[in-house]
Amino acid sequence: MDFELFPIVIVLVAIILASAIKVVREYDRAVVFRLGRLIGFKGPGLIILIPFIDRMVRVSLRTITMDIEPQDVITKDNVSIKVNAVLYFRVVYPDKAIVDVENYLYATNQIAQTTLRSILGQSDLDEILSEREQINVRLQQIIDEHTEPWGIKVASVEVKQIDLPLEMQRAMAKQAQAERERRAKVINADGEFQASKKLAEAAEQISKHPIALQLRFLQTLADVATEKNSTIIFPVPIDLLTPFMEQSRNLTSENLDEFKKMLEAFSKKD
Repeated sequence: MDFELFPIVIVLVAIILASAIKVVREYDRAVVFRLGRLIGFKGPGLIILIPFIDRMVRVSLRTITMDIEPQDVITKDNVSIKVNAVLYFRVVYPDKAIVDVENYLYATNQIAQTTLRSILGQSDLDEILSEREQINVRLQQIIDEHTEPWGIKVASVEVKQIDLPLEMQRAMAKQAQAERERRAKVINADGEFQASKKLAEAAEQISKHPIALQLRFLQTLADVATEKNSTIIFPVPIDLLTPFMEQSRNLTSENLDEFKKMLEAFSKKD
């Protein structure tokens, strides 16, 4: 009879040992309840529980990455956008995460959603787009204040994507294009202003040293000669042509006098 009960005893002992001896990994903690009463958390390593009296709940201490679902937000300047974010947090006190809140993952997600809508709703669209780092810090601080009683530490919150209405995207594209054109005109005007200053300084130097103009003229001829041109135009100072122009005027006046004399002679013959 004793040999018949021996396998049953072995099975019972195995069940008792399995329920009494637990191994908790390095990144886990075991929150232990004894007859429904919290006695603390244990681990990591080997822990011993009282069979059928103690109950263990495993809690991970690793950083949890949680996606916050896209939220419809109306900004302070009445622009409707859709924003999603990612939340990084971890459990610091496992006993609080189990006792003080029913489901700390779901509760943290809901707090993150409501805080995201609230903070972005208090900001203008330009502020949301240009000051994302400051908004992330504000979100992290507020969510961390709400989750601290649950033994949860929020490491960071990052706004991932901001979806704008199509008409707003077009308006922003036009604004960006106008801004680029304005900058190009300012740069062009500034370049012309600097060039005019340099030209004025060069003219002043040439006026002090006239030979510099001749040297520049020769340099220009040398530059033109290096190119494969079939026609070369040589600029000639107007002073060189003045004597020829005066002689042309004199010749023209003499010819007119001779022509008048010929007319008078012809009229007398008649």
